[in-house]
Amino acid sequence: MNLSGKKAVVFGGTSGIGLATAQKLAEAGARVTVIGRNPPKPGLLPDGVAAKQCDVRDAAALEALLESLAPFDILVSAATGGTRAIGPFLDMDMDGFKASFDKLWGYANVVRHGARHVTDGGSITLVSGAPARKCKPGQIALSSVGGAVEAMVRALAVELAPRIRINVVSPGTIDTPMVPAQGAERAALYEKMTANNLIPRPGTAEEVAQALIFVIGNDYVTGTTVDVDGGWLLS
Repeated sequence: MNLSGKKAVVFGGTSGIGLATAQKLAEAGARVTVIGRNPPKPGLLPDGVAAKQCDVRDAAALEALLESLAPFDILVSAATGGTRAIGPFLDMDMDGFKASFDKLWGYANVVRHGARHVTDGGSITLVSGAPARKCKPGQIALSSVGGAVEAMVRALAVELAPRIRINVVSPGTIDTPMVPAQGAERAALYEKMTANNLIPRPGTAEEVAQALIFVIGNDYVTGTTVDVDGGWLLS
């Protein structure tokens, strides 16, 4: 797919991986609209990138927004959906465990209401996470949700073919605004989190976005999970 002139919609596009993807799409000549629960910080978006506000868990509002933006060639969701539970399953607040699946429900809403507006030959891309296939202690919620996302993409690839391709990118530990710590505390946290990686540092949102651009632009890739994890799965 030549991205120049294509119309792209990026959920979760006001920060982190979604924002980096929106920036790369814009650099490639696409016409981009980013969507987030909160408005983007002033000056953060590239020139020409439009912004809308919507919660992916609100199916009715989401459906109306996608209808207003239709048609489009590229649909991306990197939206987390809400909070994520961390810790041992047997001690976990089950409401927190259930809330972690808001990411899956949000993705389901985006695909269900967005796919009908994707042009023939277009693409959908979602984001999972390395714990989906190699879970570390305390990551059962992340693993369960990520695994569900990847299974959903494989099943959807069959249903949506040949009109639309759908893929998923699986990041490892990535330096994004989701981690609130700053300064030396932030550096120490990331050093600890990635100490056993084959590449012992956190990835960047831009490195993950490069993988999204690859699956968006490659017309021979569908139902695939692309790992950008610094060697998480092998460490």
